[in-house]
Amino acid sequence: MNIRSLTRGDGVVIGAAVLLFIASFLKFYSVDGYNLDQNAWDDLGTGLGLYVGGVIGAALIVVNRSLPQPRKVAGLDLGTVGAAFTVLVAWSLFWTLVDTPTGASAAAGLILGFIAALVLAGGAIATPLVPALQVALIPAPKPIAPQPYGAQPPGGYGYPGAGAGAPQPSYGTPPQQAQAGQPFGQPQPAPAPAGDFSPFWFAVPVARPLFAEDGSPAPIAELAPGTWYLAVEQRGPALVAQTQDGRRGVLQDTSGIQRG
Repeated sequence: MNIRSLTRGDGVVIGAAVLLFIASFLKFYSVDGYNLDQNAWDDLGTGLGLYVGGVIGAALIVVNRSLPQPRKVAGLDLGTVGAAFTVLVAWSLFWTLVDTPTGASAAAGLILGFIAALVLAGGAIATPLVPALQVALIPAPKPIAPQPYGAQPPGGYGYPGAGAGAPQPSYGTPPQQAQAGQPFGQPQPAPAPAGDFSPFWFAVPVARPLFAEDGSPAPIAELAPGTWYLAVEQRGPALVAQTQDGRRGVLQDTSGIQRG
């Protein structure tokens, strides 16, 4: 799971779910002349069916967003199922609030629960539609400045030229002696120029698929907002990107990307 793929809308959903759970422990109804200390948990149908149902819906939305690939339940997207839970809870609490028993009035638990459920359902529905809610909840850390293309990298993920299978010098060997057949102290040949493109770090504004370099239609990975990736090559408007686990693929939609 990648928590950096969570958006501001997911943050609204999480906050509303926490508020809804807290509201379940507050007084549900008040009756004039009586000290009625009753909360949602005195009726399991209300406590588990409504309040916890809303929390479950929020959990499904957040889990679905954090997974590398969306999951389905009975053919339905997990996030869609979670959003349906939140709408149903808000609808039920609305009519519970309107149709209070005779002689009773809604107390803090019911009022606050309805407000939290309304915000929860609104966040679940509005996040895919409002760009401001699609911004990453956790900002991406500042990337390390990329090396010029063709330069000798210090090694590790994300440095151009550090591909698997590249010859590595033995421990303690001076760099001048790491090249096979190169006498010590002799000047090293300059790397061949690689055109005008230089690798750079970038982040995507929303989750986007990464396709195989051979043109296969099925995506091999999904780039998540809030994570930095390395662009190693440009192919027309598309970019060849490298993920954190070393996979390479083609990012076809490069609109709105943030360069590091």
